[in-house]
Amino acid sequence: MPASRSEPRAVVIGAGIGGLTAAVALHQQGWHVTVLERAPAVEAVGAGLGLTPNSLRALDVIGLGDTLRPMRTWTDEGGLRTPSGRWLSRTNQAAAAARFGGPFVPVHRATLISLLLSRLPGEAVRTGTPATVADPGGPDRPARVRSDAEEWEAELAVAADGIHSPARSVLFPGSPAPRYAGFTAWRLVVPAPDVAYPPHETWGRGTLWGTQPLHDGRVYAYAAAAVPAGERAPEGEHAELRRRFGTWHQPVPAILDAAGPDDILRNDVHQAAEPLPAFHRGRVAVLGDAAHAMPPTLGQGGNQAVEDGVVLAHHAAPQADVPQALAAYTRDRLPRTSEVVRRAVRVSRLITLTSAPACALRDALMATAGRAGPHLALRALDGIADWSPPGEHDAAATPHGGTGGR
Repeated sequence: MPASRSEPRAVVIGAGIGGLTAAVALHQQGWHVTVLERAPAVEAVGAGLGLTPNSLRALDVIGLGDTLRPMRTWTDEGGLRTPSGRWLSRTNQAAAAARFGGPFVPVHRATLISLLLSRLPGEAVRTGTPATVADPGGPDRPARVRSDAEEWEAELAVAADGIHSPARSVLFPGSPAPRYAGFTAWRLVVPAPDVAYPPHETWGRGTLWGTQPLHDGRVYAYAAAAVPAGERAPEGEHAELRRRFGTWHQPVPAILDAAGPDDILRNDVHQAAEPLPAFHRGRVAVLGDAAHAMPPTLGQGGNQAVEDGVVLAHHAAPQADVPQALAAYTRDRLPRTSEVVRRAVRVSRLITLTSAPACALRDALMATAGRAGPHLALRALDGIADWSPPGEHDAAATPHGGTGGR
């Protein structure tokens, strides 16, 4: 359906979590939104996602937070372990909620993608349409987005086209592309083992395993290893996971027993080489991995993309001056996401340690911090998980224990 004269037009490149969040938030603001996705279908690549209180408060803005919160599964203790099963530190959902004003909710990416799609008109998303920015536009001209066979003009364009974003290269040709973070990651979702196990992350020497139960009776598991970029397992990724993790504590072997070769995704991890000079140019906003690729070590990649989409729509009200709105978006998001990237990179250095003495010292420090109480294990997310959307801290009461914007 074409935009009416009273509806400003927005074109979103990429139908991942950040792009769809922005599309829904803009649609609810009164924009006529078109989402262009290069894949032949909108699929939830990446298996699982841990929604943290900051992104759940952002999702409240578009009416999805309370749909997702009941899906939380972590009620008892969880924490950090060694490959033998020894606990280094423990925490629990109550401590997390008290510290950050809400729960942590692991979900399958398909769940969140489906919920976001359900908030958009059926004709809003066009698949099989790779696109990039032809002209970023300016104060007196619209942005132009082009695919192989068609071109769109829009008062606002959103580049949400991922780590290797073609749009970012057009907008900021002098900025370096994201670089290899030093490790590769595997992700899988399988039926839960017969015996319930607490959620955990386990750190080895240059290796990591994590297990998170999902609300539907399955388990989301992820693993990482410090290896050269581009390396692939000659005998297959399932065999590689068994070789690296098959002797670790339960439920790791049980999860590997439940997995088949087709259940495992492997991707090298990339991180922003340096912050972009801005998150906009002309009438184009950049968000998510296209703007601030980060290691998954704080679990914030998808969560920060959700924040981006909601903050962008907050500033880009239908009657707003778009270039000024995008400048405000950059002011809000660039410092925050740059700090999250820096902190995620610091944690990734800890998990990629390979020397036995360095790992022993790391584990001893983690155990000492863990003995001091459950709250200390959550400090890595201070200033991140306690974020609230713009304007929420001005309300008389913030829902779900929000602590105000940061």
